[in-house]
Amino acid sequence: MMTTRQRVVWGVILVLVMVWALFPVVSIFATSFKLPSELNIGTFWPKTWTTTNYEQILGPDGSARDLFLPALRNSIGISLISTAIAVVLATIAAYAIARLDFPGKRLVLTTALGVSIFPVISIVTPLFNVWRNIGLYDTWLGLIIPYLSLTLPISIWTLAAFFRQIPWELEQAAQVDGATSWQAFRKAIVPLAAPGVFTTALIAFFIAWNDFVYGISLTSTSAARPVPAALAFFTGASQFEEPTGAISAAAVVVTIPVVILVLLFQRQIVSGLTQGAVKG
Repeated sequence: MMTTRQRVVWGVILVLVMVWALFPVVSIFATSFKLPSELNIGTFWPKTWTTTNYEQILGPDGSARDLFLPALRNSIGISLISTAIAVVLATIAAYAIARLDFPGKRLVLTTALGVSIFPVISIVTPLFNVWRNIGLYDTWLGLIIPYLSLTLPISIWTLAAFFRQIPWELEQAAQVDGATSWQAFRKAIVPLAAPGVFTTALIAFFIAWNDFVYGISLTSTSAARPVPAALAFFTGASQFEEPTGAISAAAVVVTIPVVILVLLFQRQIVSGLTQGAVKG
C-alpha cells in the first residue's frame, strides 16, 4: 500500500512523462491549424484557426492531394499485407520454437534478434541495386519483403513467449480426442493465442506504418511511396511558402488510425503483452 507521499511523487512523475510525451503531438496538432503567415511568429496556438492545411492534402484542389492520398493508400495496403504475412509466418515459427526441440532452436531466436537490431541503413544500398536489377524497385512487393525483416523478428519473439504460457496438456488432450497435430494447433492453440497474435499484429503494423528509410530509398514515384516518405516531398501552396503546415496536417491524419486502434484495443494489447511476459 502506497503512502500519500508516494502517491504524490508518482503522480508528479506521471504528469511529467505525459507532458514530455504529448507536447510534440499537441504542437504538431496546433501547427496543422495555423496560417502560413503564423508559422514563424513564435506563438504556440494559432491566432486564427484554419483548415487550409487539411484542404491542401485532402481537398479536391489541394496542392498536395495527389501526393498524399496515393501515399496513404500505399501505406495502408503495404502495411496490412506485411503485417498479415508476418503474423502468419511468425505464428507457425513461434509455435515450433515453443513446442518442439530441434537442433538450432536457439540459433533461430538469436538470428531473429540479430536481424531486428541490424541497422537498416546499412543494407539499403545493396537492396536498392538488387531491386533495380530484378524489377522490384518502386513496387509494393519491393517494400513488403523488406518490411518483413522489420516485422517478422519481433513477431517471432513476442509469439514464442506467448506460446510458452499455453499449457501443453491442452494440445495433448485434443490429440487424445482424435485431432491431428494440425487440428489441435488450429482449433485448440490458436484460439487461446488470439490475444498474443492480435497484439503482435498491432505492433507489426505500427512498425511497417512508421518506416521511412525503406520507403524513401526503394521508391521513386507515387506507385508505391508510403506516407512517411511522401512527407519529404511536400511543398507549400506556392514557392514562397513552407510546407510545415501541410506536413503537420498530414502527420495528424496518419496518426489518427494509430490512436484509434490503441484506444479501441488497449486492453487486448496489455493482455497480450503481460501474458507473454511471465513464464508459468
